[in-house]
Amino acid sequence: MVNATKGLVISCDIPMAQFIINMNAMLPASQKFIIHVLDNTHLFVQPHMAEMIRSAISEFRDQNSYEKPA
Repeated sequence: MVNATKGLVISCDIPMAQFIINMNAMLPASQKFIIHVLDNTHLFVQPHMAEMIRSAISEFRDQNSYEKPA
């Protein structure tokens, strides 16, 4: 019998995948959102967590971007 799970595939580079995996590891077991790590650059996650992942990535990028002083 086939067992299907609804989810979202995230395709990214290796450092961003590690950021998402680390973010998932810091959550309690009841809130973990990664269903399966497909390979180094692809993750299968719960679809309702997409916006939370996007906002965390956006915040991470904002914190790690250089702005030339005026």
